[in-house]
Amino acid sequence: MSLAREFALIARHFRPLAAAVPGALSLTDDAALLDPPEGRTLVLAADAMVEGVHFLPDDPPETIGRKLLRVNLSDLAAMGAAPLGYLLTTALPQSVDEAWLAAFARGLAADQKVFECGLFGGDTVATPGPLTLSLTILGSVGPSRALTRAGGRVGDEVWVSGTIGDGALGLLALSGRLPDLAEADREFLAERYRLPRPRVILGQRLAGIATACLDVSDGLVQDLGHLARASGCAAEIEAAALPLSSSAAAVLARDPALLATCLAGGDDYELVFSAPADAAERVEKAGLIAGVPVTRIGRLVAGEGVRVLAPDGGVIPLERAGWSHFA
Repeated sequence: MSLAREFALIARHFRPLAAAVPGALSLTDDAALLDPPEGRTLVLAADAMVEGVHFLPDDPPETIGRKLLRVNLSDLAAMGAAPLGYLLTTALPQSVDEAWLAAFARGLAADQKVFECGLFGGDTVATPGPLTLSLTILGSVGPSRALTRAGGRVGDEVWVSGTIGDGALGLLALSGRLPDLAEADREFLAERYRLPRPRVILGQRLAGIATACLDVSDGLVQDLGHLARASGCAAEIEAAALPLSSSAAAVLARDPALLATCLAGGDDYELVFSAPADAAERVEKAGLIAGVPVTRIGRLVAGEGVRVLAPDGGVIPLERAGWSHFA
C-alpha cells in the first residue's frame, strides 16, 4: 500500500468517523488528546477480529464494522462503564477494495450514533492476509463503581442478560449445519452472531448492585468459570433456567444435544453477573430500566469450577467449557 493511498483511504473512510471528536485532531497527527470526564476513572479494553476466526469471509462488511465496535463495547458494559471513543487498527489484504471499506465505515458510523462515541485514531497497514481488525475502546466509570470479576461471594445468585446460545447457533446456521431450520429462525440467529447487543446501559445500572460481572464472549460456562475463579468460588447453574430465544428453543427441540453448544459456544456478548440473594428486586428493576431481560440461572457456592445441573439434580457433562484460540 503506497503512502498516498494510505492517506487517501484514511481521509475518505475514517476521518469522517472522527469528526465529532475534537481530540482526534482530524486524524492528522500520530496521537489523540483526551480529557477524562471530571471525577471519573478511565476504562480501556481491546479486542481483535480475524477473518475466518471471528467473522466469515462473506459476512457483510457493514456488520463486520458494527460487530468490531460492539464486542468492545460489551467489555465496557461488563465493567459498568460508559463509552467515550475508540482507536482502530486495520490490516488490509489486497482483496479489500474501496466498496468494502466504505461499507465497513458506514457500519461503524451507524453504531457510533447509537452508542454515542467516536474514532480517536489508529493505524492502517497492508497484509498478505487474512483481514485483521483491532479496536481499543475507551470509557469511563464513576469512582469505585467499576464492576470486576472478583467480587462474588458464596451465596450470591448468578444472573444473565438476554438469551444464551443464539450466537453459537447463528454460526452453525451460517455454516449450513442447521439445514432444517425455518428461514425466519435462521435469519434471527445469523443476525445475533453478526450483530451482538452490548448491554452498555444495563452494565451501568448494575454498578452498586452486582458483586461481579463479565460478558459472555467465549461460552457461558467458561466465562462464568472466570468469574467464579476470580471470586474464589465455584458456580452452579440450572440448565432448565437458561434463557433461550424462540429460535434457539426451536433448534433444541429438534436436537437437544445442541444444549452443549448453547452453554459453551460463545459469541453471545450478554452479561453474566452475581448479586446478593436479597438484591433480586433491584436486579430486575435495573433490567427493566435498561430494557433488557435478566434471568437468575444459579448461584455461587464453595469449591472450584462450574457445574451445570439437570432438572433431576445430576451434573450435565460437557466436552468443553468454551472457546479457546490456543486449545
